[in-house]
Amino acid sequence: MTVQLVVGLQNPGEKYAGTRHNAGAWLLHALAQRFGVSFKSEKKFFGSLGSVRFEEQEVKLLLPDTYMNESGRAVAAVSGFFKIPSSQILVAHDELDLPPGTVRLKVGGGLAGHNGLKDISRSLGGAKDYLRVRLGIGHPGVASEVIHYVLKKPSAIDRSLIDDAIHEVCGVFDDVAQGRLERAMLRLHTKPAVPLPLEGKE
Repeated sequence: MTVQLVVGLQNPGEKYAGTRHNAGAWLLHALAQRFGVSFKSEKKFFGSLGSVRFEEQEVKLLLPDTYMNESGRAVAAVSGFFKIPSSQILVAHDELDLPPGTVRLKVGGGLAGHNGLKDISRSLGGAKDYLRVRLGIGHPGVASEVIHYVLKKPSAIDRSLIDDAIHEVCGVFDDVAQGRLERAMLRLHTKPAVPLPLEGKE
């Protein structure tokens, strides 16, 4: 199954731009830089939209302008307008349960208490079958500190590790977008990264 829409979760505005909760948006900015994509603010989609093309396939990139717990408004608006099923949506988000530098590609499953994911599922009629890119940001160790933690900037070392993980995702994005998920997962989840098989030898 190919991907038609990639969403980078964030809180909007300069105040939050460098905070851990915006890791999903950092990935979209990296993809935009790699593919030369420009984002255009679209009020009807409650966010900024760009697109990248792979042969005959167009993949839309969405940065919601809503706060994290209202992310579903933008996702539902875009998916509804372009008739994109939930199974062809990829959501990039910060992940407390993974250390910085670790990234996991996941198909469906639970929401892990993430307010952005919860609102997206609610706005998509309860769907949980969309793909996720889970970008590890680490955990403060105490549940009561989580809100404060995700709304703060990571240390320089942690930010570098997260950026490295984002770079890895950019390197397999072609495979992800075109539905070669097992191949992408093998490269992302295996340390050291395994070389790509030769064309025609998969």
